[in-house]
Amino acid sequence: MKVVKLLLYLVLSGVAGCSGLQSALDVHGTPATHLKHLMTAFFWICAIVWLLVIVTLIYALVRSHTADASTQLDGPRTRIAVSGAVAATAVIITGLTIASFYTTRSIDTRMGDAITIAVKGEQWWWRVRYPNPDWVLEFETANEIHIPVGRDVRLQLESANVIHSFWVPSLAGKQDLVPGRSNTLLIRAERPGVYRGQCAEFCGLQHSHMGILVVAEDEASFSRWLASQRVVRSRTMDDEAAAGERVFLAKPCAACHTVRGTFATGISGPDLTHVGSRRTIGAGLLETTRGSLAAWIADPQTLKPGNNMPMVPLTSDELRQVSRYMDVLR
Repeated sequence: MKVVKLLLYLVLSGVAGCSGLQSALDVHGTPATHLKHLMTAFFWICAIVWLLVIVTLIYALVRSHTADASTQLDGPRTRIAVSGAVAATAVIITGLTIASFYTTRSIDTRMGDAITIAVKGEQWWWRVRYPNPDWVLEFETANEIHIPVGRDVRLQLESANVIHSFWVPSLAGKQDLVPGRSNTLLIRAERPGVYRGQCAEFCGLQHSHMGILVVAEDEASFSRWLASQRVVRSRTMDDEAAAGERVFLAKPCAACHTVRGTFATGISGPDLTHVGSRRTIGAGLLETTRGSLAAWIADPQTLKPGNNMPMVPLTSDELRQVSRYMDVLR
């Protein structure tokens, strides 16, 4: 009975991973579709092979109990069966290898002019840069990638420290980020949506809290988002937010973070120019609200132990002011 319960638990656990925000079977992009077809082919071929082996094993066991010793081993038939099995194995392995090769090639094939986005793995968050020949139009964000629907996007992947692995299963396969080396990954979303990704290579204490969101939107919405991100920090602030900016610039925050439009130009942490517009903070750890911003600022090590942000001493009034400032940076 315990064995049955264990098998049922394993089956249900596997089925639970076949849908939702982060599933390789719930595909919405061309590269992910190719991978799904390959996985489906592997599954059914391996399932058929397994069934044939089990049927053969059962037949052999039954025959060994019903036949006498002189007829248990039939030389010619045994040789034919073994030879056929070896030939079938060679054909199947060759076929699956060829299918894998062409699937990999199709994943890397561009369908049009690809947008280039630079993604760098940090511990434990994602630095996202939208390069532009005109440096004035270039900007950085964090843990959230916006892309237009129906267009190829070339991700230029790098690591600042250890090996990470970029994986948004609904849009594409995995690609490693290796220190000192630049890798690329082609993604393409065929429909609008928010697709969750994750670092798929163990990279340290907070590996499991290194999520990323890919927001696919229509061309007009994507263009509006680009325009909004290129603008320097919001100049429309109430008194509390303005006081929060003064506190932010006076504290060590400005040494680690950038807020374009101010003299805060730190590069150790994420660019905060539009942090209030992001869906999450802490690389998917918390939904972006004023309360979660205040909690993170007050004690980041309790929420995400081991991250590189130190606790900055603030009074209760300063904490309210800075959290308000972060909230209006949209």
